[in-house]
Amino acid sequence: MSPLLWSLVLLPLVSGTLLALAGVRTDRWAAGTAVGAVTAALGPAVALAADAATRRPAVEAPFLNGLPVRLAVDGLSGVLVVTVTAVALVVLLFAAAEFGPEEARSRFFGLMLLFVGGMLVTVTAATLPTLLLGWELMGATSWALIGYWWREPVRTAAAETAFLTTRAADLGLYLAAGAALAARPGPLTLSGLADADEPWLSFVTAGLLVAALGKSAQLPFSFWLSRAMQGPSPVSALLHSAAMVVAGAYLLVRVGPLLDASGWGAAATAWTGAAGAVLLGLVAVAQSDLKQLLAASTCAQIGFIVLAAGAGATTGATLQLMAHAAAKSLLFLVAGAWLASWGTQQLPELRGAARSSRVLGTLCTVGALSLAGIPPLALWAAKDVLLAGALGDDTWLYMTGLAGAVVSAVYSVKILWFVWRPAPPRTTGRSRVPRGVIAPLAVPALACLALTPVAFPPLRDALDRYLAASDQRGPHVWEFALSAALALSSAVVVWVRGVRPVPLPGWAASACARWLGLEHAAHVLLVSPVLRVSHAAAAFDDRVVDRAVDASARATLAGARWTDRVLERAYDRAAERVASGARGLGGWARRPQTGLLHQYLAQAVAAFTVLAVVLVLVR
Repeated sequence: MSPLLWSLVLLPLVSGTLLALAGVRTDRWAAGTAVGAVTAALGPAVALAADAATRRPAVEAPFLNGLPVRLAVDGLSGVLVVTVTAVALVVLLFAAAEFGPEEARSRFFGLMLLFVGGMLVTVTAATLPTLLLGWELMGATSWALIGYWWREPVRTAAAETAFLTTRAADLGLYLAAGAALAARPGPLTLSGLADADEPWLSFVTAGLLVAALGKSAQLPFSFWLSRAMQGPSPVSALLHSAAMVVAGAYLLVRVGPLLDASGWGAAATAWTGAAGAVLLGLVAVAQSDLKQLLAASTCAQIGFIVLAAGAGATTGATLQLMAHAAAKSLLFLVAGAWLASWGTQQLPELRGAARSSRVLGTLCTVGALSLAGIPPLALWAAKDVLLAGALGDDTWLYMTGLAGAVVSAVYSVKILWFVWRPAPPRTTGRSRVPRGVIAPLAVPALACLALTPVAFPPLRDALDRYLAASDQRGPHVWEFALSAALALSSAVVVWVRGVRPVPLPGWAASACARWLGLEHAAHVLLVSPVLRVSHAAAAFDDRVVDRAVDASARATLAGARWTDRVLERAYDRAAERVASGARGLGGWARRPQTGLLHQYLAQAVAAFTVLAVVLVLVR
């Protein structure tokens, strides 16, 4: 299976690199190439996922001394590789129909393929160095994709915010790698991180937790996802449904034994996820922009996966991941189609959007009802499976998660209330939905329903065995009934109340509308102090260091002038005296050189006479 595993990651990476480097010359074939590459990668993904049930396909290549690149596919990564490639294929098919010839298609599709390749490396990584390679590639390509329309400053600023926020959190991975190396030199396998001793175990846990929360846009890093909505709709659909934000939650599920071994990591992870599910759900409720609502709901839904990772509910987390990928990719693509045809993503201006295109309206309804947790759609059952794990761990954790599920129904039905309202009179026309964008949406819509049976025995038991997840608590019938009743009643209340605001204090509603003020807090607590320190350092450099350098330069010039004036003259005089003496000696030496033979003979006789006298005296 080694060739299959290499082909899985190399197909998108090589194709994406070639497209990105080729530029506008290959724009005509870029979409077909990207779709073909991901379609070709889907085959190895399915084969590897099937093979992971019986054995663990793995490959290895030398990288650093004692730290090889190692890829492996087990049950959890098998689910992820199929999910990522399938969602990527749907998104690329949509993008191929939406992106016109005037766009830089080679750059866009090349970056999308590179991002998919980075995500596939991340989910198949068996060691920390390999994980870092995929992690960094995802971060770089996500920055380029969010700022794809780089001529618009607001989009490049959004890309920079997303990149810098996730990069700051990514430092946790380097902390974890350093602590793991200090604890036990070796290949740094993810499965072996839990064997580290204290205090390195806590450092590894803290580093991985911070990096994962940052990548998954969880509290307190969530605001970057709001800014990332400036990217194209296909980018939002891929990055924020089955990739990027899922990567952090996946990592926490992967290192579950490490969280348990630390003694504090599991509880911290679970409660951070629960808080995100509720608070970021309220943020979603307060949004009037469709993509902003979907972004906040992504943070909230990923919070459930983080909760499950802390509670040890591996099966529930996996089900939530798959069901959320289907529902959210569907909703983001529908939002993109409406943006292309209606020219807006403001919910009040999208009234009647579902009525104008019944097919898109139906698809949106499927995705929104799944997101709301309405039976028999997949997120209803998946959420109950993961909440069952929370109930076995902590009753208060379960109740908090259940509150988050209620909030999910509120913001999901809010979308439907607007788009199914009768359309107001419009003074401007609407363009048609781009041809070819609707057909790919049928796949995630069907998945929203098809994944539901997996949450029930015997398929759930088979998934437990496939994931090698033992001691997984399954929900009772009353748990399914309770969550369904809460979701349905919340949906009815929202539908009846309409656009009337949620009864929250004014300051709370304002905070939710501004994403809890997280970006402002980051600027006040981190960005502004760093800028003040940098300004102070710059002033110190200008006023102290530069002046010291200038003073040193002036002193050096003065010393050079003194040397030239005093020492150089003394050296010149000494040299002249030596030369004069040499000339005098030369003159004395020239005098015997007359050219007359009898004088040379007389000089020789005199010299030999002196030599003889010396020899006699010496003896």
